[in-house]
Amino acid sequence: MKREETEVLVVGLGPIGATLSVYLGRMGVSVIAIERDTGVYPLPRAAHLDHETMRLLHLAGGAEAVSKASQPLSAYEFRNADGDLLMGFKPGQRLAPTGWPYSSMFHQPTLEHALRARLAATEGVTTRLDHALKGYERVGDGIVATVDGPDGACEIAARFIVGCDGGNSLVRRIAGIELDDLGFDEPWLVIDTTLKNGRERLSTVGLQHCDPRRPVTSMPMAPGRHRWEFMLLPGETPESVMSDETIAGFLAPYAEAADLEIERRAVYRFHALVAEKWRDGPVILAGDAAHQMPPFMGQGLCSGVRDAANISWKIEAVLRGRAGDALLDSYQPEREPHVRMITDMAVMMGKVVCTRDPEEARARDEGMLAQPEAQRQNEMMTLEGLKSGIMPGGGGIFPDPGHGTGHEQSRLDDAAGCTAILVVAEDCDASRAFAASGGFVARLDALPDAEGHLAGLMDGARALLVRPDRHVFGTGETGALIAAWEAYLAGGKAALAIAAA
Repeated sequence: MKREETEVLVVGLGPIGATLSVYLGRMGVSVIAIERDTGVYPLPRAAHLDHETMRLLHLAGGAEAVSKASQPLSAYEFRNADGDLLMGFKPGQRLAPTGWPYSSMFHQPTLEHALRARLAATEGVTTRLDHALKGYERVGDGIVATVDGPDGACEIAARFIVGCDGGNSLVRRIAGIELDDLGFDEPWLVIDTTLKNGRERLSTVGLQHCDPRRPVTSMPMAPGRHRWEFMLLPGETPESVMSDETIAGFLAPYAEAADLEIERRAVYRFHALVAEKWRDGPVILAGDAAHQMPPFMGQGLCSGVRDAANISWKIEAVLRGRAGDALLDSYQPEREPHVRMITDMAVMMGKVVCTRDPEEARARDEGMLAQPEAQRQNEMMTLEGLKSGIMPGGGGIFPDPGHGTGHEQSRLDDAAGCTAILVVAEDCDASRAFAASGGFVARLDALPDAEGHLAGLMDGARALLVRPDRHVFGTGETGALIAAWEAYLAGGKAALAIAAA
């Protein structure tokens, strides 16, 4: 049997696997990425990207194409059967400090095609479509996988295997990793439509119709598309709700049938699940393989991209000997609290939407409507940053103040790439050594900062260090800050001691 070797085998080439593969390739890591399908799934699935995720996708080459085929939400509202506002969220009208819109409704195939194009241009990454994982074994400190392709079976030996292969992940099942069920499991019919006659949108508002007779989601997608989701009622089966006649009846209260072309119909079970282990030696999980959440926060794909951003640079650092293997153990402790927080919020929102008992719905409405409407309408929620892997005061998302001046100005992310960033008040021996070791160094007085976001973060400190996943590691005196970063990379107790000092 033919045998190949690579540093990382990525299983699954959806948005998460593709993003991870681009990151690794940009860092000089050899990757073989396999995908059982022969092309990009042509229909939309995920619908929403927040500004942090757009920024991370920009590093992988996917954000520009998406931004041209997306539209912002003007509001996200939960209304009862009478149309009264129970709660609502409005994103900021200006760009976020990252340089991207706070909230974008997008077309997933557009993103995937852009990522595949970047993959094809990324040195060191080999993409194998129509190749399916059949199994793998642990061998030494790596794995040997058996893969079926058009030319038969082959073996791929790798230091790491990363399962980006979805909710039914074979990588996870072979590793024997169990799922923690967070207690949400509801069937919904999803209807994706395209709008006829050149119409770009039915609404700019995402709506949750919290009607106990049948909860319904109405969501503008990319321009020219709209999605509805209808909760299945007791006794209904996927087969019983899929007919043209039934779907036309579902859609009738919301749009004229002549204005719509049904693009996709499917029944999904909205789950809340988290894998008990995200890493087992050379086996790593990311995206839906590691966690699944109801869609009410629009954070499923966003969370997977954050996984890829967190684990990619750690894999590279370990492979190149700049970090101890224990650094990989920080992946789950850093990411899981964020995922569980978002999942808990999504479950809470889902329970508001999915209330089917009329008396419970009445009590829900009375309790939520007791607050003045101004208090029920909030700014779009800001997600918390890291709680570990940082120094005190760190953890938030680093803004992108730009780089250069005049016509030469660009995003700082473009200049820095997939590496750590050190912003300094002035150059010194420590900052020069940091640059020599592969980090990116920028002088504070050379960075555009019209909004003052960067100055606010620095707050008079001599230096600020940003992790490659764009979370702020910390601020302080340059040499001590770099020493803390190096201790964190080593993965030992010294990192905690320095961070707590």
